[in-house]
Amino acid sequence: MTGRTIGNPVSWSAQKLAGMGRGVGHAIDGIGGHQIARPQVNRIELADLRMALREGARDFAALRSDVIFLVALYPVIGFILAVWVLNAGQVHLLFPLVAGFPLIGPAAAVGLYEMSRRREAGLPANWGAALSALGGRVLGPVLMLGLLLLVVFVLWLNTAHAIWSATLGPQTYDSLLVLLRDCLTTQAGQEMLILGVATGFLFAVLVLSIGMVSFPMLIDRPVGVPMALATSLAVARANPGATAAWGMIVCGALLLGMIPFFAGLIVVLPILGHATWHLYRRAVTFPDPAAG
Repeated sequence: MTGRTIGNPVSWSAQKLAGMGRGVGHAIDGIGGHQIARPQVNRIELADLRMALREGARDFAALRSDVIFLVALYPVIGFILAVWVLNAGQVHLLFPLVAGFPLIGPAAAVGLYEMSRRREAGLPANWGAALSALGGRVLGPVLMLGLLLLVVFVLWLNTAHAIWSATLGPQTYDSLLVLLRDCLTTQAGQEMLILGVATGFLFAVLVLSIGMVSFPMLIDRPVGVPMALATSLAVARANPGATAAWGMIVCGALLLGMIPFFAGLIVVLPILGHATWHLYRRAVTFPDPAAG
């Protein structure tokens, strides 16, 4: 009979720190990636978008209780930010906040991509299994790409504030109705709307191009951040019409989900997240059949 001993606290702590060090090492190492075979970018049509949405809705119906738990924090954060903007006398940032919040949507849906992947592979697809799989080589690349989207979001808010300062500013607004009136009835307000919408469109195109398939790809394969970004850009370039249509679908659905105090995102975000996984599977093919 083999004896089993309990180490002292010092040795136990050293073992735990060593395990954490290996995990951090895997995460950092995964940023560059190890996938040798380059993916093939496929042509996608509007029919592929419809099919991806249908499959996303099926995933949501099958995993409803788990995915609602997984994404419930996203609308709560949006609501808190909106309340803070209103109470802090920054009413002019409310629309940029609502319009720009979808910029970090691809990162918020990471767990949904993993759940769709596991369901497709016949593996347990509950939220616990999904979160436990988002470690090791996946953690580093996902955090790096998520940080990039967060930087874009903050840059958008600062740009929107600068546009407001150059037009309607610097006086602050305490009433959203007064701000809307000035936007629609004054030359400075109309200039702000034109500049803001045009600039926001550029930010949206940037995020759509780099986030269309990059997050699902990082979860599916050890490709690393550079190849994931390059492939996402290649998909957007090869499919400009489908990419534009997908962008309008995503923006429209997310904005509708935000109308009732962000509560609708509890349904909209899971469907879009699952659909993004299925769209990735149609848009990108690897030469070998093995999963990452």
